[in-house]
Amino acid sequence: MSPTPETRRPMRSSAEVNEQIRALWLRAGGHLSSEQRRQYETLVTEWAEAMRREIVEAA
Repeated sequence: MSPTPETRRPMRSSAEVNEQIRALWLRAGGHLSSEQRRQYETLVTEWAEAMRREIVEAA
């Protein structure tokens, strides 16, 4: 299922997403709440997609 226009976000680089992941962990002090865990999982998925995209672009 493709994302709807409301859920589509601009594609960010893996470095940008990784920075957000690091910032989330720093703010959380190493212990994620349930909401932060959901945010983390979303960010990790976005990071993996960005990595795949960057590898394909480099090839």
